[in-house]
Formats: sequence, structure tokens, C-alpha cells
Amino acid sequence: MEAERPSTFEFHRSKGQHILKNPLIVASIVDKAAIRSTDIVLEVGPGTGNLTLAMLPKAKKVICIEIDPRMVAELTKRVRNSPYFSKFEVLCADALRTELPFFDICVSNTPYQISSPLVFKLLSHRPLFRCAVLMFQREFAMRLVARPNSEQYCRLSVNTQLLARVDHLLKVSKSNFTPPPKVESSVVRIEPRNPVPDINFTEWDGFVRLCFQRKNKTLRAIMKKKAVVELLERNYRTVREAQGGEMVMDFKEMLLEVLGKEAMGELRAVKMDQDDFLRCLSVFLEACIHFT
Repeated sequence: MEAERPSTFEFHRSKGQHILKNPLIVASIVDKAAIRSTDIVLEVGPGTGNLTLAMLPKAKKVICIEIDPRMVAELTKRVRNSPYFSKFEVLCADALRTELPFFDICVSNTPYQISSPLVFKLLSHRPLFRCAVLMFQREFAMRLVARPNSEQYCRLSVNTQLLARVDHLLKVSKSNFTPPPKVESSVVRIEPRNPVPDINFTEWDGFVRLCFQRKNKTLRAIMKKKAVVELLERNYRTVREAQGGEMVMDFKEMLLEVLGKEAMGELRAVKMDQDDFLRCLSVFLEACIHFT
């Protein structure tokens, strides 16, 4: 006798994905998203559709993006048997490689392996959405919401908080999933800043990346390193040449002089807030010191 084929649900489990099974947690996530009857909701990685079915009665439309065609088939079958099929759309695609449709809110039990790129893809999406309520691995979520002087404070914290307000909503125990993951989870709310900060994000990210190479060191200690001085000097001379401007003879001396302004050289990334980073970057760019 031929062995029974595993269901799509078992295929999904075998790929290491974890289904949120607790209806109270599902209801809490949907409640915190504050979905309006006029909202188009985007869901990334819907799995078997527990969140999807909870959102459909509240939203104008729910658009799901699911990479696994077996999950797409199971989810479609499940929603077809509900009264909300006309409000449902599913795209079988990789969310990171797909142009996202228009949406008002994103709600997702996010596949952990795409957490960081998904956050920044959402924040670069235009037009701006109202908010995203996303579940992440606890450690990643704590880095998103971390503040200066905390152990979790890092480049991810600074970059995300430049573009959005991020709040921790609730902790989710691994016992709420099938199968249980090895880590705990948390749900966060991400609300894009509107208007978008008027800043060259490439320059910003280059500066922040450099600062967090040694986040407990002073900016002076970081930027006195030979490799850093050489990199910044190359950038400086490239830009000045393109501008047709005069160049200083001793770049390192100029760099140290700039670091002395407003005691910037004594700052440490681990203690710097958004205003500190913005102020420092502005001073550097004014001196034609670039980070890309």
C-alpha cells in the first residue's frame, strides 16, 4: 500500500517554518494593528492563514505574499471556504524580489531569515504606509527598539529609528507556535516618519556603519586609524576634484580639526542619539568629508 503523502502543512513544517497557533495571540496582533474597514493589508509569509482569516473580516482587502506554492494552494483553499474570498489576494513570490503593491498596513508573522531586509524594503516603499505590526525573533525586535546606552543598541537601531518610530508591543512565547521554534518572539509596531527625513541615506549609513565598528570607542579613536583616514581622504579628494575646488595639503590634520568642533571627537556611538548622528554628519559633509 502506498504511503500517505504528507499534507501541505507538514511540508511547511519540514521547511523549518513555525505556524502561530494561539488564537488569543493572533487576535491580539490583529487588534493592535487597528485595521480599518477601508484598509488594504499586506501580509508577508501567511503560512496556513491564521492571521489572514482573522484580518479579512476587518479589512477592505488582504494581499498575501507567499513564496511556497504549496502554502499558496492550502491558503487559497482555506479562504475559499470562508465568506471573505472576494477580499483576498495571494501572490506566489519572493517578497524581497517583488515590487510591493499599494497597502495601508502590513501585518506579518515575519520569516525570521528576511527580517532586516524586509524592514528596510517596507521603509523604502512609496507611498508611505500607515504602520506595520510585525513579529520577529525577540533578539532582533529588541535591537529595533533599543535606545542609546543599552547593550542591544546598534546600527540597525539607529537606521530604523531614523526612518520610523518603533515600539515593542508584546512578547510571544515559543509555546504559541507549531512546531515550537528555539527562540522567543516579539511583536513590534513600525510607523514611518512623515515627512521622510531629508538626508542622503547612503551617506548616513556609511557614517553610522563606521561609528559602530567600535561602538564603545570615541569617534576620534575610530577616525585616527590609518585605514579610515585613507578611505575618507580618497572620498574627500574624489569629491573636491569633481567640484573643482581647492584641496587641503594635510587631510588628517583637517579631519582632527573637524572632530574637535563641538567636542565631536569625544562622542561614542553607543551613547549617541539621532540628533547626535545628524549633527555630526552635517558637520562632516560641510567639510567635504564623505562616507561613501
